[in-house]
Amino acid sequence: MDDNKQFWERFSRHYAGFMHRSQATYQQICKAMRPFLKRDMDVLELACGTGQLSVPLSPCVRSWEATDFSAEMIHQAKKQVHSSRLHFSVQDATKLPYGPESFDAVVISNALHVMLHPEKALAEAWRVLKPGGWLFAPTFVWGKSRSARLRLWFMGLSGFRVYHVWTAGELMAYLSERGYSIVRHPLLGSSLAPLCCLMARKIPDDRTAARQTAVRSAQLNHSKVKEE
Repeated sequence: MDDNKQFWERFSRHYAGFMHRSQATYQQICKAMRPFLKRDMDVLELACGTGQLSVPLSPCVRSWEATDFSAEMIHQAKKQVHSSRLHFSVQDATKLPYGPESFDAVVISNALHVMLHPEKALAEAWRVLKPGGWLFAPTFVWGKSRSARLRLWFMGLSGFRVYHVWTAGELMAYLSERGYSIVRHPLLGSSLAPLCCLMARKIPDDRTAARQTAVRSAQLNHSKVKEE
């Protein structure tokens, strides 16, 4: 995780230009998400980058809190012209400062696979989501083909690490195991870089609540040990 943080801090000034190559895919993501966004919704975005989703989608909702763990990435994001409904801040997706059930939706785009412990971010998303709230998690799903391995090898040369290489089915199973109810999962992008635009809801039950509480407790205990 720290390795990728350093990478993003270095790369942030060039990120928006680099992501221009993926503009068509992000337009597809926006088109897929927009029907689910309502004017009375408060949305939290984790790993927002320079605002590829938050800038075009924030006018659709009441408020959009866009966060990233890279201060430099947030600095670049703030340079864009954006809606008054949109606010950028630096936050750690695994230790959010927001209260329980604060948001109607959480967005985490193309970030779960580059997190060492994505289950911590998903547990935090669950905590801050209202019951029935939406999780939008568009994620690249290269799978384990030869072309995918080659692509990841080239990415590794730049210092960028991918910790989880999922197929679409594996990604859906990963979220389902953590209590999220999958609603839609269209595949977008190209065959070389397929993206699963996963949309799920927080449907609480006793077993899921206990699991998420255990993850949260482990995170808090780990933080206390580090402080000591």
